[in-house]
Amino acid sequence: MQKRLVRKIDLEILLSQIKLHPSPKPSLEQYTIPADVAATILYIAAYTYNDIIDKTVIDLGCGTGRLALGAAFLGAKQVVGVDIGRTAVRTAYKNSEKTGLKNKVQWVITDINAIHGKFNTVLQNPPFGVQRRKADRKFLEKALEVGDRIYTLHKSFHKGKAFIKKLKASRTNTIPVFPSNFVKKFVEGHNGRIKAVYAMLMTIPHMFNFHTKRKHEFVVDLHVIEGKTKCTV
Repeated sequence: MQKRLVRKIDLEILLSQIKLHPSPKPSLEQYTIPADVAATILYIAAYTYNDIIDKTVIDLGCGTGRLALGAAFLGAKQVVGVDIGRTAVRTAYKNSEKTGLKNKVQWVITDINAIHGKFNTVLQNPPFGVQRRKADRKFLEKALEVGDRIYTLHKSFHKGKAFIKKLKASRTNTIPVFPSNFVKKFVEGHNGRIKAVYAMLMTIPHMFNFHTKRKHEFVVDLHVIEGKTKCTV
């Protein structure tokens, strides 16, 4: 396990080797998180808040494993990746073999409702609720149930060409912002507390028939949340 500071570029190179979902389903919003966005999230979690190294980590809706494998690479004590998609988890397992991290992540094929226990850190790139309304709430609720610290992505209400230009010019590719009223109320209603929010730019390629552009660029907000539980493991 990594005990020294890992260069962000090295983390991003590792994450870029991870194979994407071979047959993603639009109904489940199975978009693989871009390597640069995953690296930024993991770097913030590991080196700004000390929530990865020697910690127990769970990736809810892990897809093909970028966040889970990145956490293992950075030195997490225990990592669990959970996804309802059998193909996604099989691909994640193959990715763990490819990256030499096979023995550092436990993969579970199940709905997140079946997950119980306590973890130091929850990582998740949940569905935004575009295809299935309120799909993100299920993930937020489970994260707040099992996690001490939560890193969760949600579609941002911060928009506009000027804001995107500012993001691209940022040295860290992030801008601190205020949370949406919905996420703030939901978190506080479940006894959690938002510690910080970082806007960042996400780009996804043309994947489904209803996509009209070669690539889609939009702003997402990374919420850093203190959960209602304290993990002592």
